[in-house]
Amino acid sequence: MNLFIASDHAGFDLKNKVTAKFKDIKDLGPKEFIKEDDYPDYVYILVKNLYKNINENKGILICHNGGGVCIAANKFKKIRSALTFSVEHTKSLISDDNINVICIPAEFLSEDEVMKIIKTFSELSFEPQERHLRRIEKVSIIENSSI
Repeated sequence: MNLFIASDHAGFDLKNKVTAKFKDIKDLGPKEFIKEDDYPDYVYILVKNLYKNINENKGILICHNGGGVCIAANKFKKIRSALTFSVEHTKSLISDDNINVICIPAEFLSEDEVMKIIKTFSELSFEPQERHLRRIEKVSIIENSSI
């Protein structure tokens, strides 16, 4: 499994702190602070890297409130991203929804909590239960339909 991270300007400092602590996370940018950057550009880069092995790779996206990156990531097929705000919430997202991208609200979580969330996300994996598989499959059907 590869773990990738990207942010916009609002998540830049936190992203750098994360990659300093977790050396195995692959930093997809930005490499320098650019106040006028746009989060969809970095979401695209992260998802493109996840698609290299979509069943194994995971991603971390960081922006001001986590919402923008989460919305953008969920526009891509096979991406199950969710905004998370605690270790327990992250555990639930993994066990129930098999998320492959977590979205971090840089301005609303402590650095310590973010580090714990990322550690949890990187260590846990989905353990399928019939009811969760059924629901995930229904989401895939919706994802592939046209209304």
